[in-house]
Amino acid sequence: MKRIGVVTSGGDAPGMNAAIRAVTRIAYSKDCRVFGFERGWEGLIMNTFRQLTPRSVGGIIQLGGTILHTSRCQEFETKKGLKKAAETISSNNIDGLVVIGGNGSFKGACELGKNTEALIVGVPASIDNDVFGTDETIGFDTAANTAVAEIDKIRDTAISHERIFIIEVMGRTRGFLASTVGLTVGAEVILVPEVKYDTAKIVKRLEENSAKGKKSGIIVAAEGIGDTRKLGAEIEKDTRTEVRLSVLGYAQRGGSPTARSRLLASLFADKAVELLSQEKDNNIVGLQNGKIGTLDLKKSCETEKPIDLSLLDLANVLST
Repeated sequence: MKRIGVVTSGGDAPGMNAAIRAVTRIAYSKDCRVFGFERGWEGLIMNTFRQLTPRSVGGIIQLGGTILHTSRCQEFETKKGLKKAAETISSNNIDGLVVIGGNGSFKGACELGKNTEALIVGVPASIDNDVFGTDETIGFDTAANTAVAEIDKIRDTAISHERIFIIEVMGRTRGFLASTVGLTVGAEVILVPEVKYDTAKIVKRLEENSAKGKKSGIIVAAEGIGDTRKLGAEIEKDTRTEVRLSVLGYAQRGGSPTARSRLLASLFADKAVELLSQEKDNNIVGLQNGKIGTLDLKKSCETEKPIDLSLLDLANVLST
């Protein structure tokens, strides 16, 4: 293993740069050269890359986003695109490829693995935290803290105006971010895509809170539950209380990564380079029961990560 490629694909997550830095410096300590392909899979198709060195990755551990950039590449989803990517790997004599991204990126990596003999290791980095094979992804902690900080501020104005606020957080079709954020901000209601919500039950919950003396409320909703604006209008009509919607949006993807996200990036990168140096079959690395472990790449792609719904039950108790 003498030449390692690195690619950041899909949605960016705080801590990707920390992972790029760690992969590069650990690889160099093992006498490997590192090449960063730019703009995700597009870089592999277009053969655009830069050589990374311990010095070129200096001063990036605290930066959000990714210095290699990322993009959604539709061509990579075609047989022709996969073939081009595989040819780029071959022409540059890349022995192993580190893919830093989420489950969508890993599915792409899995398909690429069928077209190349280079070994592939996935490093899970996603604010959605929906990758099977790791208890936590790089960037999840940062995104959760970003959302918590904003919702704490919103609660101040909710109390002042005696309003109900629906806070929409990211997470695509999963509710990992919403459940963690909702619990830690003391939300009265948490809505996740995995559990179909009943507007009547939400209204009843808010009315019960009002009877206890609560004059405001916070509803944390994952973006995948549906039309939060319509939900807000229905709640306002039924409770006769002002309801405001706040969509936190892409701010959750940015910002300086927390110590937790940087730590995972460094530990995951170390394990990824170790797997490549040992010439292990295609895998992902991840946090498993408090330890850094591995899982077959294909199994990770084909298995849906279960969500811990007990967090919602605990949140209900704590918000009474």
